Amino acid sequence: MSVDIAALVRTRVEQPGQVAEAAAARRRPVGLTGATGRLMLVAADHSARGALRAGDDPMAIADRCRLLERLEIALSRPGVDGVLGTPDVLEDLLLMGALEGKVVVGSMNRGGLVGTSFEIDDRFTAYDAPAVDRMGWQGGKMLLRIDPDDPATAPTLESCGRAVGALADHSLMAMVEPFIAHRVDGRVRNDLSTEAVIRSATVAAGLGWTSAYTWLKLPAIDDMEPVIAATTLPVLLLGGEVAADQDAQFATWAKVLGNPQVRGMVVGRSLLYPPDGDVAGAVDTVVGMM
Repeated sequence: MSVDIAALVRTRVEQPGQVAEAAAARRRPVGLTGATGRLMLVAADHSARGALRAGDDPMAIADRCRLLERLEIALSRPGVDGVLGTPDVLEDLLLMGALEGKVVVGSMNRGGLVGTSFEIDDRFTAYDAPAVDRMGWQGGKMLLRIDPDDPATAPTLESCGRAVGALADHSLMAMVEPFIAHRVDGRVRNDLSTEAVIRSATVAAGLGWTSAYTWLKLPAIDDMEPVIAATTLPVLLLGGEVAADQDAQFATWAKVLGNPQVRGMVVGRSLLYPPDGDVAGAVDTVVGMM
């Protein structure tokens, strides 16, 4: 597949209103889950936070044409229900006609830029709930990193709580991705111990004035049963970093997907930049697990 970047730029220059027109005319999905009975989303919101690494390539995601080509392949595969992204990426895909009938989730807080002193202060710099509704997307996603030693955690918690409630006001999914995090040698690192993942999930589940529309996006760790037992909310597994041993990564996902409370997956770099470069093959393998 090839992407006509010149056409995208020309539309943005000469007919920017076409973005809203295409969003209004887009064919919406019937529900959040597709043929598998679960939700399979491709994640494409990393670049807005300055996270451009995939595998050994520190700038892999920086090439927008390459990213869009890989997203188009992934979205064309049977069993892929939709995409999670920031406005720039989603609008490119919208103008390409790649979002027809797809579940679209807008990424909301991208202000915690990778490697900065203010990384835990995840400001809402992309979508807000009214914008998600106006665009006709099916939900909004927020990142919630809880650092016990960083006071910026408190306003981030408050902002996420308000966003969960605002999305519920529009009857839209609130996808919350929580972590307990710490700075190690000056860099933010997520704690993937069982106790930390449980704690982050319970905090995220309690955000907002209602949890009726909240889904949790959680890492697939080895000891997942206690994590699942800590909440009654639907759980989506996140794909995380590109693994050197993709077979082992797939085996972990397959094991966790056996739990009926796990309602799907949201995978980005692991599918878009697999070690062997076969995007379609990686996507089909994960869909098969569902």
